[in-house]
Amino acid sequence: MKVGLLTREYPPDVYGGAGVHVEFLAQELRALTELEVHCWGEGEAEGVLRHRPADGLAGANEALRAFSVDLAMAAELQGRELVHSHTWYAALAGHFAKLLHGVPHVMTAHSLEPLRPWKAEQLGGGYALSGWAERTAIEAADAVVAVSRGMRDDILACYPAIDPGRVRVIHNGIDTRLYRPDHDTSALQRLGVDPSRPYVLFVGRISRQKGVPHLLRAARAFDPEAQLVLCAGAPDTPATGAEFRELVDELDRARDGVHWIPETLPRPQIIQLLTHASVFVCPSVYEPLGIVNLEAMACGTPVVASAVGGIPEVVDDGRTGLLVPYGARHPESFESALAQAVNRVLDDPPEAARMGAAGRQRAVREFGWERVARRTYELYEEVLGRK
Repeated sequence: MKVGLLTREYPPDVYGGAGVHVEFLAQELRALTELEVHCWGEGEAEGVLRHRPADGLAGANEALRAFSVDLAMAAELQGRELVHSHTWYAALAGHFAKLLHGVPHVMTAHSLEPLRPWKAEQLGGGYALSGWAERTAIEAADAVVAVSRGMRDDILACYPAIDPGRVRVIHNGIDTRLYRPDHDTSALQRLGVDPSRPYVLFVGRISRQKGVPHLLRAARAFDPEAQLVLCAGAPDTPATGAEFRELVDELDRARDGVHWIPETLPRPQIIQLLTHASVFVCPSVYEPLGIVNLEAMACGTPVVASAVGGIPEVVDDGRTGLLVPYGARHPESFESALAQAVNRVLDDPPEAARMGAAGRQRAVREFGWERVARRTYELYEEVLGRK
């Protein structure tokens, strides 16, 4: 089976959960299909074709630049039997290939544009274009993959024209051979984190979606003995970045042990940070699944997370971590509950260790990439069988 996998992010240019998903899915699919990856970037490698926005669109709106990449991808997909796109950045390429080459289009929705209104701050009028692209592609796709049951509900609510029978839940995965406890502390020492003190860890983008301002305000009430480590970069907008810096500076004046790491760290260093964290925090206000929670669990670390989207399908409340209800109308209540949950884990190291061990077991048992790839391949066969 000749498959074209379409994505914006692909190693070495991975900055979010969708990129992680495609990276590991592609590794497993290569054993099952004749796979060709189409992504953004420069240069080529075996089985990987990289595309860049049209030169004439330098400085243009990001959505228009994305559309130019979609056109380039579609032109190169001749001979593929099926195409599989990820995120709105590549969805139109899949839709164009379906129309141009007469092949089925499978689309994985990692998030939904109607549920991310803050993207208008980043894309301006391009947000209307990204929404149009997503709607056009998802409503015409032969099959839609939702990365959680919560995400499937959101897809059908946002796009009621879609036949529910075309929407299939296939959870994200985690490579538990790669993400596993690493007890070395050299990365912590290099980054200035004190290994002898407990610390709370956040890893993610500086965006409205990730709820970082909530975390920083909640951290005012964290146990003063605990450090806070923020692996946070790539702000959505200058304004979002400025707000983050202001909150970090304010927190840094009020307590010690605040470590902001703005650069993207190599994966081995992230794994060390995850391993030694007393608790990992995911304060997202919108999260279709949240691969980063799986990464923390695979490293044996308890998770405190907001109970939104697909997170409750990953974090088993009371067993592998604690879930905190999120309400946009009462952010102070959410922040207070977040602080209480974090302190509860910090105050009971034996219970935290039990949660961490249970999280590792759950990640190994239920979220392996081989299983994800096999279910994805079975969906390909089903879609092709309809033709």
